[in-house]
Amino acid sequence: MRRSAIFFSAMTLLGFAPTVLAHPGHISASGFTAGLLHPFSGLDHLLAIIAVGVWAAQRGGRALFAVPASFVVMMAVGAIIAAAGLSLPVVEPGIIASLVVFGLLIAFNTRLPVAAGMAIVGVFALFHGYAHAVEIPARANLAVFGSAMLLGTITLHIIGIGLARMSNIQIYKTALRVTGSLIALAGVVLSTVG
Repeated sequence: MRRSAIFFSAMTLLGFAPTVLAHPGHISASGFTAGLLHPFSGLDHLLAIIAVGVWAAQRGGRALFAVPASFVVMMAVGAIIAAAGLSLPVVEPGIIASLVVFGLLIAFNTRLPVAAGMAIVGVFALFHGYAHAVEIPARANLAVFGSAMLLGTITLHIIGIGLARMSNIQIYKTALRVTGSLIALAGVVLSTVG
């Protein structure tokens, strides 16, 4: 009973993200706390990052660590690309596509080799990292804000892993698949918003 309350409370709280899409200018603070909370501030980033944790936990084994680590590393690479002033094409469509792909991976409980999972997650993480870096306030210390943002991302991965780990009972497995479908649907809906 307690697991179901935690699971559904977490899912409900995710629906109350302060903004639907993360875009430049929505966070004016520039310190460690702002960086830590930044990944929580846009529904598109929030859902994608949690989905990576959920899918990694569904896979288990080496994927449990390797898939989220790939996301964090490649997100940092995307941020470095943005900080260097380089352009990355199709950032917003890439972020939206990540929701659809990650959601479907969860919904269909897709089993891929760990390296393939890392590559898929890593490619989409580039877009998320680039978008996050573009959103960093001008007065922010890039190292402080960026490291806090990575810590926030890791926290969301852990939340996703925790949600998936509660799915040992069939009703939770079904709930995860429904959640994956809803994440994919959110990607489709968000693609029509912007």
